[in-house]
Amino acid sequence: MSGTTSDAKPRGLDGVVAAQTRMSHVDGQNGVLIIGGYELKELAGKVTFEEAAHLLWKGRLPSKEEKDELTRAIATQRALPVNTLEVVREAAKKGAPPIDALRMACATLSLDLRNPNDISPGADFDNAKMLVARFPTIIAAHTRLLAGQEPIAPRADLSLAANFLYMIFGKEPDPIAAKALDVYWVTVIDHGMNASTFAARVIASTRSDMVSAITGAIGALKGPLHGGAPGPVLDMLLDIKSADNAEPWVRNELAAGRRIMGFGHRVYKVRDPRAEVLSAVAEEMGGAVLHDKHLFDLAREVERTVLRVLDDVKPGRNLKTNVEFYTALVLQSLGLQPSTFVAMFACGRCAGWAAHVIEQHAEDHLIRPMSEYIGPRGLTVPR
Repeated sequence: MSGTTSDAKPRGLDGVVAAQTRMSHVDGQNGVLIIGGYELKELAGKVTFEEAAHLLWKGRLPSKEEKDELTRAIATQRALPVNTLEVVREAAKKGAPPIDALRMACATLSLDLRNPNDISPGADFDNAKMLVARFPTIIAAHTRLLAGQEPIAPRADLSLAANFLYMIFGKEPDPIAAKALDVYWVTVIDHGMNASTFAARVIASTRSDMVSAITGAIGALKGPLHGGAPGPVLDMLLDIKSADNAEPWVRNELAAGRRIMGFGHRVYKVRDPRAEVLSAVAEEMGGAVLHDKHLFDLAREVERTVLRVLDDVKPGRNLKTNVEFYTALVLQSLGLQPSTFVAMFACGRCAGWAAHVIEQHAEDHLIRPMSEYIGPRGLTVPR
């Protein structure tokens, strides 16, 4: 074999099946996302985030009794240990972004475990509940500390999403706002063998613990090639300013060879099914809970313009609205800052990561791919 890279070798494991899983299936050609046997549209808005988590962790939707028990178990674990809150305070003091604060804080959560190295099914299930419970508390505490405010203690009588909004804003959230956030978290709970999920499974395959695996997943999600660009979507809207400016702005960006944020997807060749779900959420919010109605209305006009111009300039490319566009629209409508968007995504994806760790621990097989050496050979050390 020559010392040059072979074009036949997949880059980044593209097209390589790395695992078998019952968690989710992404059909990019037909725009279908299956979560635990259900199409996304069958789950989002119809089951709570806790129910969707149970589906992934246990392989089925819970009974009413199981749902109530799981919801209570998660609600009672929302408060942060002292050591974790200290890390969150220090991260805020240093101005660390929310996703970095979440990564650092997550690593400390093993200090609160009786046996942090236990990877038995029971321990994994308990740790999954604990992580899902505390991720929103970490983000809420960090957000308030960055704003010069003290964190608000969680309430066990609110849903996970409602409690997060309460901890951010200090008041009972509008039910439509809480439902919107809950649907968002269900929508992003799992999505095939993406980079952060693969990172979590690789770590778990070494028989490392769940907290370590999910800490690694957060590190993978932080990278802009994976964490997405919902923040820049808002930057785009603010730059466009008005519906009249949309078409010339978009055509200028395309002429300069720049990507239009929130459109197109590496996997989906048709409309992202998650965008379909969040579009409906945004419509419902549009008539109720909005922190910036002008920006919301502008986004809908920009979306229509971008789709029309992309079809004209890049015919056949099928560059449709993706989940990032509606993530930006929904989360900003809740009054959240773009800097928190990736960490908010992690709050939903945490349940999926945990499910993959459970699955990988049960498989108990080390993930150890091969690499192809393309460096020189036969070198000698000068004497």
